[in-house]
Amino acid sequence: MSAPSAGPPGPTLLVVNCNTTRAMTDAIAAVAAGAASPGTAVVGLTPSWGPASAEGYFESYVTALAVLDAVLAHPDPYDAVVMAGYGEHGREGMRQALDVPVVDITEASAFLACLVAHRFGVVTTVATAVPGIEDSLRNAGVLGRCAGVVAADVPVLDIEADVEQTAAALESVGARLVAGGADALVLGCAGFAGLDAALERRLGVPVLDGVAGAVRLAESLVALGKTTSTAGPYRRPDPAKAWAGRRPGGAPGHEPKVTRA
Repeated sequence: MSAPSAGPPGPTLLVVNCNTTRAMTDAIAAVAAGAASPGTAVVGLTPSWGPASAEGYFESYVTALAVLDAVLAHPDPYDAVVMAGYGEHGREGMRQALDVPVVDITEASAFLACLVAHRFGVVTTVATAVPGIEDSLRNAGVLGRCAGVVAADVPVLDIEADVEQTAAALESVGARLVAGGADALVLGCAGFAGLDAALERRLGVPVLDGVAGAVRLAESLVALGKTTSTAGPYRRPDPAKAWAGRRPGGAPGHEPKVTRA
């Protein structure tokens, strides 16, 4: 009796960290791989320049360009991009630049929370990150379902220093949000990925991890054969337009080299 033939290979997901901390990229990629379906390949990508962490408007705008630069310069094929920066800028530009699905962990976690709860709360890192997250949720059309975005006063680069202390801080903030009307919580930082199960047990409400959720949504879009519409604002930029200096992902005066699956 012959062994069953192997099915076609699964999709390749490019999971891009918003900052230059490679250890965080590795941790995010590990969570993404754990959430992915069998056969899905997860490739973690770290920008080559930019801040070690993004915690506010200035760093968020800088990382938006750094992430675009990294993705557009990536030489290998991929089927979808997961943007692993919670509340960071750049997703609209990424969608206009690519012809594969782009899933942002901010939108993904909020959309999934809306499927399991009436109102959700976001537990994030530091206070300077809050306005950008609110902007991102507003642009995604889900801020009205959000009971609040509250910082746990845990800087991004301190998350892994004491994971139990980080979890305790998130639990405290999460309990306040639940008391204030949230019936689900969202982890408002890619660095918090993997803490959802413990917080869910402690707080008794659904807790959504944006990295895991974005991976599953990206897989679904690829399986359905869907990508971003180009009938509106995501129409591709004019390739003939003159540029001064270097384009993101490319050499001076040339189109970015982007190889897609």
